[in-house]
Amino acid sequence: MGKDYYKVLGITQSASDDDIKKAYRKLALKYHPDKNKSPGAEEKFKEVAEAYEVLSDPEKRKMYNLHGEQGLNGGMSNDGDSYHYTFHGDPRATFEQFFGTSNPFANFFGGPPRTQGDNVSCQFSHSSNQPRQDPAIQFDLKCTLDDIYKGNTRKMKITRKRFNRDGHSTRNEDKILHVEIKKGWKEGTKITFPREGDEKPNTIPADIVFTVKDAQHEKFKRDGSNIIYTHTVTLNQALTGFTAMIPTLDADRNIPLPCTDVVKPDTQKRIRGEGLPLPKQPHRRGDLLVNFNIVFPAYLSRQSKALVKTPFEGS
Repeated sequence: MGKDYYKVLGITQSASDDDIKKAYRKLALKYHPDKNKSPGAEEKFKEVAEAYEVLSDPEKRKMYNLHGEQGLNGGMSNDGDSYHYTFHGDPRATFEQFFGTSNPFANFFGGPPRTQGDNVSCQFSHSSNQPRQDPAIQFDLKCTLDDIYKGNTRKMKITRKRFNRDGHSTRNEDKILHVEIKKGWKEGTKITFPREGDEKPNTIPADIVFTVKDAQHEKFKRDGSNIIYTHTVTLNQALTGFTAMIPTLDADRNIPLPCTDVVKPDTQKRIRGEGLPLPKQPHRRGDLLVNFNIVFPAYLSRQSKALVKTPFEGS
């Protein structure tokens, strides 16, 4: 399963949403590097934030329960689309969003000494009812067949509003998101960057979601993990036979395709293993399907018509 997020938070798989919040609240305060200087505290703080990000989201939690960490990195969502989640890597942002302020420590650690009866958790009881999250911000991610064939990493620049240190005023901040395009990803695959949208008072920043869209290719059309190529032939070639040189996704490699039978407008040839990688098994590939566009002559002389007609008489 990879990382055991339940173990990180010290809860069981049957834990309620409230149990998850209480566990995160306790551990985040315990391991926050501003207050805990012991070795390993910062890494533990990050692990706790990542666990909370997953288990507090119903869809991510369900995917994790079914398929583990691997399912989050490339599984199928409830609606059948491919699903991909990557932790944003900023545990302080998770901490700030949970407690509803950019500096919650000032309320109790930096202020006057508390009496023995003070309860840190009680001071955040109003924050357990987290504010609503803004709707996801959607972007189309145009991917070429070469991206899907070989894999790629795109750098996407976004501009969002972030709170200043006073916790009230905001500034515009640019950030580069690294979008990893994996081999074989199908159109409609979603890549989510949690809470990377604008920061607003009493609001959880929106997730930023990139949806894979196929970019048009000059030679091929995509059909799932197969690709389709249309080869143009003359009527003479269609009737008498020919050998076509079929291009592949490797730009410098063509495959000879002998056609000895009559080629009809609906003829399709299949070259196995020359398509796109399969999403779940990228070491395997789909097929290259070859269709034919038969070019008919615009005009035939009487003599040419007689020559063409002779072989078909009596058929």
